[in-house]
Amino acid sequence: MLLTRASEYALLSLDKIRKSNRPVGSEQLAKELCIPKSFLAKILHNLAKEHILESHRGAQGGFSIKMALNDITVYDIVIAAEGKTPAVFDCSQYQENCPNGVIGTCAISPFLATFQGKIDLFLQELTLDQLFQN
Repeated sequence: MLLTRASEYALLSLDKIRKSNRPVGSEQLAKELCIPKSFLAKILHNLAKEHILESHRGAQGGFSIKMALNDITVYDIVIAAEGKTPAVFDCSQYQENCPNGVIGTCAISPFLATFQGKIDLFLQELTLDQLFQN
């Protein structure tokens, strides 16, 4: 599956954070978005580790967006949230994802590679600035 709840929660959190004029805490985000706090904290930590978010400590701490929205792609967010390159199908053009290890002789492998390439390109070109304009 391409986008799991981790990607969804990352995008929803980024939308809330971008609308705030101060850092937003994970507890506040979890409450507003009805997301389990521990799961969201892990996602936000991954986004900070990839330099998408900046973590601020202290009583007024929380997270803020570190980069310009037009420099962050949905592909970047998905990789940070999921911890891996997104794949449309569990069985994809990536050898390591092929459950049968027959990627070179699989009848649908060329289709999967083409389809995955189009999805990757779309996600790599779609910035948060574009996403949040709609």
